[in-house]
Amino acid sequence: MAMKKRMTSTPHDAVFKRFLRHPETATDFLTLYLPEAILQRCDFSTLRLQSASFIDEDLRAWYSDVLWSVQTTCGTGYVYVVIEHQSSPDSHMAFRLMRYAIAAMQRHLDAGHKTLPLVVPMLFYHGATSPYPFSLNWLDEFADPQLAKTLYGCPFPLIDVTVMPDDDIVQHRRVALLELMQKHIRQRDLSGITSRWRPL
Repeated sequence: MAMKKRMTSTPHDAVFKRFLRHPETATDFLTLYLPEAILQRCDFSTLRLQSASFIDEDLRAWYSDVLWSVQTTCGTGYVYVVIEHQSSPDSHMAFRLMRYAIAAMQRHLDAGHKTLPLVVPMLFYHGATSPYPFSLNWLDEFADPQLAKTLYGCPFPLIDVTVMPDDDIVQHRRVALLELMQKHIRQRDLSGITSRWRPL
């Protein structure tokens, strides 16, 4: 998702940013609420307010955001804070925070960095419903959270035909011809390759 510049402002937004744009206030906030494992890795003397906003245009009346960069033991990291102004909490907020965190990562890569940064998304909530009623683990939004964890917590499936022996590929039924052609696509003459394929 591309970074969007904020074109509108709300009273909520102004108050929120007035407080958290100051490094001293932001440091107090973050030392209170960051997970301990992250907190120990941060050098708050390097805290810098970033100009980016990732809130969708049609949602800016209900949400505000602040992005801070900070040097960590793993390099540059980011803390992304969203404040929810609407009285009815968003049941998909965890997924929304994940989207915004990935957008911040993309912005970091676009700036020329070679590795992904750690981005800590945080939600500041002051709605009418108390306590906050939804999980902020985005995997809990799936019908089968455990299966989602298995999928997204492991490397994605890789079909690397470059390391598969042709004798194995020809056993792959209806996809064998496709795999053989793609594996040897840089050869001028594929007739010798395709002649080995026999539908099972």
